[in-house]
Amino acid sequence: MTATPHHPLPPVARKVPTSRTHHGDTFVDDYEWLREKENPEVVAHLKAENAYQEAVTAGQEALREAIFQEIKGRTLETDLSVPSRKDAWWYFTRTLEGKDYPVYARVAATDSGDPLADWTPPVVEAGVALPGEQTLLDGNAEAEGQPFFSVGGAAVTRDGNLYAYAVDNAGDERFTVRFKDLRTGELLPDVIEGAFYGLAFSPDGTRLYYTVVDESWRPHQIRAHVLGTPVEQDELLYQEDDAGMWLGFELSAQRTHLVVGISCAEYSEVRLLDFADPAAGLRTVLSRDARVLYEAEPFALDGTDGVLLTHDRDAVNSMVSFTTWEELAKPFEAQEWRTLLPHSPEVRVNGTGVLRDFLVLSVRQDTLERVQFLPRQSLGTPEQRPTMEPAFAEELFTSYLSAADYDAPLVRLGYTSFLTPVRVYDFVLPTAAAPEGELLLRREHPVLGGYDPQDYVATREWAVAADGTRIPLSVIRHRSVRQDGTAPGLVYGYGSYESSLDPQFVISRLSLLDRGVVFVDAHVRGGGELGRHWYEDGKKLAKKNTFTDFVAATDHLIASGWVDPDRVAALGGSAGGLLMGAVANLAPEKYAAVVAQVPFVDALTTILDPELPLSALEWEEWGNPITDPEVYAYMKSYTPYENIRPVAYPRIAAVTSFNDTRVLYVEPAKWVQALREQSTGTEPIVLKIEMDGGHGGASGRYVQWRERAWDYAFIADALGAGALLPGAGPQ
Repeated sequence: MTATPHHPLPPVARKVPTSRTHHGDTFVDDYEWLREKENPEVVAHLKAENAYQEAVTAGQEALREAIFQEIKGRTLETDLSVPSRKDAWWYFTRTLEGKDYPVYARVAATDSGDPLADWTPPVVEAGVALPGEQTLLDGNAEAEGQPFFSVGGAAVTRDGNLYAYAVDNAGDERFTVRFKDLRTGELLPDVIEGAFYGLAFSPDGTRLYYTVVDESWRPHQIRAHVLGTPVEQDELLYQEDDAGMWLGFELSAQRTHLVVGISCAEYSEVRLLDFADPAAGLRTVLSRDARVLYEAEPFALDGTDGVLLTHDRDAVNSMVSFTTWEELAKPFEAQEWRTLLPHSPEVRVNGTGVLRDFLVLSVRQDTLERVQFLPRQSLGTPEQRPTMEPAFAEELFTSYLSAADYDAPLVRLGYTSFLTPVRVYDFVLPTAAAPEGELLLRREHPVLGGYDPQDYVATREWAVAADGTRIPLSVIRHRSVRQDGTAPGLVYGYGSYESSLDPQFVISRLSLLDRGVVFVDAHVRGGGELGRHWYEDGKKLAKKNTFTDFVAATDHLIASGWVDPDRVAALGGSAGGLLMGAVANLAPEKYAAVVAQVPFVDALTTILDPELPLSALEWEEWGNPITDPEVYAYMKSYTPYENIRPVAYPRIAAVTSFNDTRVLYVEPAKWVQALREQSTGTEPIVLKIEMDGGHGGASGRYVQWRERAWDYAFIADALGAGALLPGAGPQ
């Protein structure tokens, strides 16, 4: 790439050829040395990359500032959450104007004997303390003087006296756990270093369970810390040595058991620790040898103790069954499980929660995530009643379980759509007197600046892939945009790990819509929008479907007249960043700009090295190129770094973080070097690296708003969409 009157020369990393040979194939990598994170030359190079992108994008500064101010102007800076009840307390957060982080607080609940009244949250007002309000953790005070701040979990003992919280000050997702006596406000001397996400106290509050990651950043141990004892003496409850398995835990619905989950993308194993008899150790529900992907919960049916299973045994979209410990003791093929919710090819069951009188089902139907309820009293009868769910008016929406207490008369639901800000509902559970239940709106997240949802439109369209598969698209636009082939467009995609792009309201997206940009979520294969098969058809040796689906989505938008073929940009992050790199190689001529956030663009190098963070866990998603030559050849045919070619690449921005432990900074750093070397075009290719951030970027809401403004200004500038539509923008 040569300098132009507007762009200086980019930094050029020296070449240090490194050979990588597998299955008789040798790949020479000139930039692998950039992996040397402690090398001063690497750090200097990355800083030079930042200086280059700052120079190249200097002309976008006014647009960035405008978008930042729009985000800020629409956001209620002094905000609060709706309190959630746990045991004898209401827990909530406050955010303050000018402050980056929330303040975590609580207030005592009352028990009057009226269940609905006792579970009606107190009204919290900005700047007004509730009687008896107690601060648990002030994130702003904790973050003072730190380059990064993130809370990775918190737990309170059942008696409400002790509070444990985990803090990350580097962005590497390794947390320091501290303990606070809420009666005195004093910190206990106990400190746990290097913990991972998730904390839970035992019912008696004497010990805290936590996870630890190994050198490859995989959670592999669950430990128990007894308060007042040295951390070095913490009990190792369980260690998972299979490098391809992820480890985690949670409490059972009645908090009688610790539920340990060990899983990959294709099968799992659950072990239970009974708090009534912890000396008995962990009890395996179903061995991973059965190759069943399942979740398990202690459960009683018709007076018989057993286990509730949400599983894919002969059920690709999963189903719900009950079985006893006697059955689980038999050989797997001989076990009989009682069906509670049969399999459906149209409904994907993602999880099941247990309440005193209901099962709560998290399902995906017609691409949408929703919550359904199944009465427990009907589970043992042949004429099982059908599931029911709260009714919402919009066509495209997301509803999800936010909080549930086993004995509560209601559950907390979240609701959002492309046009509706997040709403907090309490759903009063159905009774004989009110069989449909009742939705109580507790709060709709406010949007300032005169936001009117009638100014925008969100519709579902369908693109058609080369193999005839119909691909759902969510098309969001300002109402004034016409379908005449002149509008700029942004196509967003992910398409991995069965993750779905669900309808959600995003304040920052309004800044693009108000500039006439048609924003499109492409629900490509590899995600989970249309059930398990949608995921299976976009992974391993079918992974290329993800990339070609995205191009087909782009072609549909152009052919349908929604966008100008010369004014289309692409956006994706992490595995969606791999998608961006693959699409840039497949069809560079279709995009005016590509923004790849923390992009997994050197996937083959990473997965070939099981010592690198999370590499072995990726084998169930992409295949194992170490042992399988077919997987190696297939991956090499699409991974972005290996397939850069001499074509005119569009304007590209790779956005990453120096301390990201999931997708290492070296991947985009190498990628942009090779792109510049091969590109026959003149469009700038930049690397923006946050030197103090993690996989989610820098911490602090104001910094995150500026990061989003940077991405959107880069896109809007490339699309010639810097000006607001007449009458649009915060008023």
